[in-house]
Amino acid sequence: MYAATATAPAAASPAPYATSGIPPAACTGEVACAWSLPHHPESAGTARRIARALLDVWGTDVDTADVVLLVVSELVTNALKHALPPVTLHLEQRTQSGALHIEVDDGGPTPEDRARAAGRDPEEHGRGSGIVALLATAHGERVLPRGAAHWADLPIAV
Repeated sequence: MYAATATAPAAASPAPYATSGIPPAACTGEVACAWSLPHHPESAGTARRIARALLDVWGTDVDTADVVLLVVSELVTNALKHALPPVTLHLEQRTQSGALHIEVDDGGPTPEDRARAAGRDPEEHGRGSGIVALLATAHGERVLPRGAAHWADLPIAV
């Protein structure tokens, strides 16, 4: 269950908290937060700023934060490049299991991407998924009523 939701503005804001609409302090403990992102390339940067602000509040070490930001960037970028809107970023610190759960929901693949994926050489795509697989302790996707959710769990210090 997500305790808070917000819609990020179309343009990036200079203040990292203002991009989210949710103060990072509201996303502490076992609380998950979600942010709706506009369906345009700048949203990958917005997602990284949101995650960075939250990781700062959680006191996440620099090395872990770098990994989290890379996975957030890969999942959001994939949603923006290969899926229909809406795009929603979910972040949750699961202190009991020692994991940070990252999830990006999208509106499902675009008709063009479905056609391209069928005829694409495996060497031409999938690097982002490989990066996520390498860094995550668990990852996957699930079908939603109107799209898909792509997720990854990363280890965090408890």
